[in-house]
Amino acid sequence: MNIFAHRGASGTFPENTLVAFREAARLPIYGVELDVQRTKDGVLVINHDEKIDRTSTGKGYIRDMTFEEVRSYDFGSWKGEQFAGEKIPTLDEVLDLFKATHHMINIEFKTDVFEYPGLEDDVIATVKSHDMMERVLFSSFDHEMVERVLAKAPFNEVGALFMKILVNLDDYSKWIGTNALHVSLVAAKRRAVKMAIEAGNKVRVYTINTLKDYELMEELGVEAVFTDYPEKLYRHAYRKRYGN
Repeated sequence: MNIFAHRGASGTFPENTLVAFREAARLPIYGVELDVQRTKDGVLVINHDEKIDRTSTGKGYIRDMTFEEVRSYDFGSWKGEQFAGEKIPTLDEVLDLFKATHHMINIEFKTDVFEYPGLEDDVIATVKSHDMMERVLFSSFDHEMVERVLAKAPFNEVGALFMKILVNLDDYSKWIGTNALHVSLVAAKRRAVKMAIEAGNKVRVYTINTLKDYELMEELGVEAVFTDYPEKLYRHAYRKRYGN
């Protein structure tokens, strides 16, 4: 079962910052997950929330700020004074960081609240400029975006993200055109997800932070998990396979 570092190593480092991604990059895990948005002046930046209030010293929506403005805030000290001075990273910076590693990169499009017209074109062009398309999979809660990215990046996996508990997931995956289903831990425990896995879909589950839940996901046949504590889960998986 593959392990993705959720927003980098976000359990112990400030999420979606370069320090969190550097920690993930040193680990022999499968991949890393991050969230992309766009500033008022068109720069692709990495942040989960549409507002910067929770994870920075600033306030407001990313889409209403220039890159210079959003870059002026501290995105690290909320997690601990040792991280003071961390800035919001750009997609270019994160791709540069992982260029020399083996990791797959799951880029989530944050278009389920605001549309960000043409965001997929900007992101795909940026990934191509780094010659890393074979290292990327995409995902979104916005399933219109999923359909557009499937058409524009036909050789890449595009995961449909779900928060709710749904039925007939396999039928839905065929209808939308992707067999990559990214579901919550709560949903993963339901019969619909079990049936989707049995039908051949790739199910990835967020956010798995305990060894008990990791074991359950492995038992269910999940393809990958997203975790805030990638080192902890990796060490557990390693010990299971190779012993102490």
